[in-house]
Amino acid sequence: MNPGTHNVLFRGLLFALLFLATAYGVNAAGLKVHISADMEGVAGVVSRDQLGPKGFEYGQFRKFMTAEVNAAIEAARDAGATEIVVSDSHGNGLNLLLDALPQDIQLVRSWPRPLGMMEGIDDSFGAAIFIGYHASAGNTDGTLAHTQSGADFSSVKINGIEMTEGGMSALIAGHFGVPVVMISGDDAAVREVSDMLGPIEGAVVKWHSSHTSARTLMPEAAQALIKEKVQAGLKRRQELEPFRIEGPLTLDLTYKNATAAEMIAYLPNVELIDNHTVRFVGSIIEISMFVEMALGYPPTMTH
Repeated sequence: MNPGTHNVLFRGLLFALLFLATAYGVNAAGLKVHISADMEGVAGVVSRDQLGPKGFEYGQFRKFMTAEVNAAIEAARDAGATEIVVSDSHGNGLNLLLDALPQDIQLVRSWPRPLGMMEGIDDSFGAAIFIGYHASAGNTDGTLAHTQSGADFSSVKINGIEMTEGGMSALIAGHFGVPVVMISGDDAAVREVSDMLGPIEGAVVKWHSSHTSARTLMPEAAQALIKEKVQAGLKRRQELEPFRIEGPLTLDLTYKNATAAEMIAYLPNVELIDNHTVRFVGSIIEISMFVEMALGYPPTMTH
């Protein structure tokens, strides 16, 4: 083989490697992936019996939630991820089983935290993934549908648009220039977020029958689907745009309790719109911190 032929082959091999790296989202610094995990959208979850420590099935469904996150982690690794941060974003934020997760990831746990369900993300990440998400409070087609807090809020809107938790999380990711590439949950959750963000990958693991009933995949089938969709989303991440709404943003937060709305409206820069709704204007990061404060500052707090 003469030197000229050798050089041509070398350049061709280098080009091929660069093409594959770009296709799978890998750069010189590696690919960082953020995974935000909720529980209401996990396969099989249909009631409070699975969602918290007082539920008789909670222990089992912590395992299923962890397994779905592990499926996403494994798929992200296969697609070239070199660093993964997972945000445990359901309930008390202490759901995922540490001894069942890969020991080379990082995990965000408990509350409060400024970025809510997206804590841990910044502009060094290449992609965001949502696991176990559910539909918004205003969506009658979603199993266990709510936004931020089913006990406290009946509506969360930004610039007049009814927000899902997926929409809020996507806006935070978009603030840092990070595209959401995949979501798993019930059919309403996947459809709602896809309609807002565009054609991201969606793993539908169950289908709404009522607020507390669904037809569901079995856990291993759901995990296999999540793997498939995470890999597809990361492969397409270069064509998926970060989700942004040009600011400043107007948050309209509607409480179920009128007194709660009136009290929080005593804060500067918070306006009482009606007996149940307050308005706050700011960046998505400021909105995230405001919502976290609204959720986590009870007057009886002692520590």
